[in-house]
Amino acid sequence: MTLRITLRDGEKMIVNGAVLRANGRVELIVENQVALLRGREIMAPDEATTPARRLYLACMMAYIDDTARDAHQDRIVVLLGELLSAFETAAARMLCLEFAHCVATAEYYRALGICRRLIDYETAAFDRLAGRAA
Repeated sequence: MTLRITLRDGEKMIVNGAVLRANGRVELIVENQVALLRGREIMAPDEATTPARRLYLACMMAYIDDTARDAHQDRIVVLLGELLSAFETAAARMLCLEFAHCVATAEYYRALGICRRLIDYETAAFDRLAGRAA
């Protein structure tokens, strides 16, 4: 199965751990299995400022850095445990379990999508707490 990707000028992507930047508009066709992230899916370490964002970063690193995957997975287990204990809604906890299943089966790209939803839950929880404090 092929994947067609279009990058705008200056847009970044990661392919098997290598950071690429488009010089001009580029269209790529990927014809085999690779660990691939587009610019909007890449999180810099300084952006990992909340528990769910730290979980996303650890998962992203497990996906693109296979040489240190075991260490990243250990970090995921710790972070996921913290997040599970913090979330109170059944829906958020179910997402955590779905995320854990994806990581356990090495479906990191899918796990990243679930983690973005966890970040949304976390943001909503922080907003509710800020509303109560005001």
